[in-house]
Amino acid sequence: MLLRVYYEDTDAAGVVYHSNYLNYCERARTEYLRERGWSVAELASDGAVFPVVRMEIDFKAPARHDDLLQVITTPLRVGGSSFELRQRVHRASDGKLLVELLVMLACVTPQLKARRIPAGVRETLSAEVSAA
Repeated sequence: MLLRVYYEDTDAAGVVYHSNYLNYCERARTEYLRERGWSVAELASDGAVFPVVRMEIDFKAPARHDDLLQVITTPLRVGGSSFELRQRVHRASDGKLLVELLVMLACVTPQLKARRIPAGVRETLSAEVSAA
């Protein structure tokens, strides 16, 4: 997924404020699923939502105002009711790795009770884990 850094995303030095990477990666996770035929809104209406339950972030280099960023999302592990993704944020102009995240998501009902990942979603994620 490509996205542009806007002035509002930066601090006084023109560097992306650290918490904005969470927003960028949230958007990228939604688009990752959408590109594979899964609407987060439809999954939620069918009783499956995916909150983040764990995250590790390594900040390697800063992004700046007007940079074009590419967020690459890769599934690493799929369980019955949770899955782990790696997300890497690169500057598109030179490919430099700026931020790397490991993200654990759970599958829960809208009432926040654990449930199994819908079979089709689990199959989609598992196929990409196997291909890696």
